[in-house]
Amino acid sequence: MNPSPIPTLKTERLTLRPFGLSDAPDVQRLAGDRQVASTTLNIPHPYEDGMAESWIGTHEPNWNAQEHLTLAITSESEGLVGAISLILELQHRKAELGYWIGVPYWNRGYATEAAQAVLAFGFNELGLNRIEAHYLAQNPASGKVMEKLGMQQEGLLRQHILKSGVPDDIVLYGILSAEYKGP
Repeated sequence: MNPSPIPTLKTERLTLRPFGLSDAPDVQRLAGDRQVASTTLNIPHPYEDGMAESWIGTHEPNWNAQEHLTLAITSESEGLVGAISLILELQHRKAELGYWIGVPYWNRGYATEAAQAVLAFGFNELGLNRIEAHYLAQNPASGKVMEKLGMQQEGLLRQHILKSGVPDDIVLYGILSAEYKGP
């Protein structure tokens, strides 16, 4: 059986599509911003040459292995504004939602709009029972997105990770398919 292509999802203002290598310069510029890196667990700073291309190169194999869905968040007028992903654990019918938005596009509702589309895809197309997400306690704006999605705070993991060598708390949110009400 041939794996299905990475999906493209559309919202009122956004297109969530597979990344291409032509997106690499924008990924490096946007994700490489110190403010973006400081609010995420896995984005390095500095974001060095070649990192974006390597990251983009993982998307198709990860989707084909049914392990990870990663989509570019794009606006017709502004191009690439961020990224959104689901780390899939299909054997447990669950996934972890993650996202980042480039600093020039903060406070425009893009993360919420994109995440609503990805939640709908996860529950309606992938048959997930649970989608969870977490954020660094120092980034409460991400928690606001999770609340707008209908997710519930499920826990606080105290000093769970080291961010730039400093212990930081992680706040965990989740939503079940039975609780999901759609966008």
